[in-house]
Amino acid sequence: MKPEQESLVAAIPMRKVGPVKLSGPEAELEALIPLATFETPLWPSVERGARVTAQAGGIRAVVFDERMTRSVLVDAPDAAGALELVRFVDAQREALGAVAAGTSRFARLKDIHFEVVGHLAYLRFEFSTGDAAGHNMATRAADALLAWILEKRPECAYGSISGNYCCDKKASAVNGILGRGKYTVAEVLIPRKLVERYLHTTPEKIAELNLRKNWVGTSLAGGLRSANAHFANMLLAFYLATGQDAANIVEGSQGFTLAEARGDAGLYFSVTLPNLIVGTVGNGKGLPFVEENLRELGCLEAREPGANARRLALICAATVLCGELSLLAAQTNPGELMAAHLKLERGA
Repeated sequence: MKPEQESLVAAIPMRKVGPVKLSGPEAELEALIPLATFETPLWPSVERGARVTAQAGGIRAVVFDERMTRSVLVDAPDAAGALELVRFVDAQREALGAVAAGTSRFARLKDIHFEVVGHLAYLRFEFSTGDAAGHNMATRAADALLAWILEKRPECAYGSISGNYCCDKKASAVNGILGRGKYTVAEVLIPRKLVERYLHTTPEKIAELNLRKNWVGTSLAGGLRSANAHFANMLLAFYLATGQDAANIVEGSQGFTLAEARGDAGLYFSVTLPNLIVGTVGNGKGLPFVEENLRELGCLEAREPGANARRLALICAATVLCGELSLLAAQTNPGELMAAHLKLERGA
């Protein structure tokens, strides 16, 4: 590769929108959110969602779980050999934990899951990875674990460092069930008058559309562990602005939108992202604009390992909520979505 090619940068328009307000319980902040995208209507859409949720007192968000995975493939001599291998690995969790810990200051083995097809054994290792998203950290640890296992079980052979049971950057059910990344939920309760004033609709219309579009429509389409309108839009823009591996929007966008009309209380609205993969250290985070964005979001502070990445996940989920809410509100009104695109993208 020529030296001048190494420094080429693809310029993507970026704006800071909001501010988005988080009101706990894990983080309280009010911050402008950097979004890098070619879909320019996304900026005012997220900003509208940010405005109405801030007026409602802010978004509450929590991280339920976090882990990064790598599944190795081991070639056993036969099905009985695969069974023996699985039993051996299951009995050696403590020793395997020590092997994983020896590969990094932050990698810690959290759990192991198994699947067997014939004589092929798929071992899914799950790790905590501090403030890193953890792809490389998990792979390095899995590499060491696989070598240790094959040394102890010489009747088995190397299959692959990744057997796709991870499941990285592909739509799957396993990540939502077992976990990959940060399982994050953001929610808000918006008074009826604010829904009508800022979103030009009603709680009932949003709740009904969410059911018919996101849940029924997605089911008819054969969606896989997914019921949302456009999580991927906000995720990609947020990922590009904060130095994340953008391909992780594949599993990251497998999430759920819940909307409930609660009478006089207004609209309950939440987004659940079971596979949200973000980090504040690692590849891509050293670019000047990324460092600036992470610093302004308060995600480069001196905290215990993992705390900055969790904070970033909370902010990301809140941003997804703002964009999801705004789009669904627009789609309750005939012609509003297209009119907005024409005005913002074509200047018509």
